[in-house]
Amino acid sequence: MERTYIMVKPDGVERGLVGEIIKRFEAKGYQLTALELMHPTKEHLEEHYCDLKSKSFFPGLIQYMLSGPVVGMVWTGKEAVKTGRKLLGETNPLASLPGSIRGDFAIDVGRNICHGSDTPENAEKEIALWFPRGIKTAKRDKSIDTLIYE
Repeated sequence: MERTYIMVKPDGVERGLVGEIIKRFEAKGYQLTALELMHPTKEHLEEHYCDLKSKSFFPGLIQYMLSGPVVGMVWTGKEAVKTGRKLLGETNPLASLPGSIRGDFAIDVGRNICHGSDTPENAEKEIALWFPRGIKTAKRDKSIDTLIYE
C-alpha cells in the first residue's frame, strides 16, 4: 500500500476544516496512519518547500505557513498520492472542481487550505521530514479491506 503526506495549512486549521478533510479521506477508504498538530519553524518550512526557494512568492509562503499551526497527516491505501491530490483539487482553487476540498473551501492559491505529496517518492521524503521519529502503524482489521479493495 502507498502512503501520502497531507498537511492542513494554517488557514484550514483556523477555519476548522481539519475534521472535514479527515472525513473525506476516510470516506474514500484511506487509513489514517499518523496525525499531529505542529508548529513548524522557518527552517523546517524552508526545507519542506526547498524546490520553491527561487520563486518570488517564497518569502510570503513561508510567512503564511508560520502564521499558525498545521496538521500533518499520513494516509495509506491504493494509489494514495494520486487519489489524495484529486481529493484536494487543483493548486489553484478556482480551477478545482466542486466536490474537491479546494473546490469547496478555497478561492485563492495563496490560501489553498492543504498540501498533498505529488509523487510517492516525495511522499516518503515528506513523511520522514514531518515525522522524524517514524510512524508506528496500527494493525488494521483486514476484514474492512474486503469492503474497499477487490
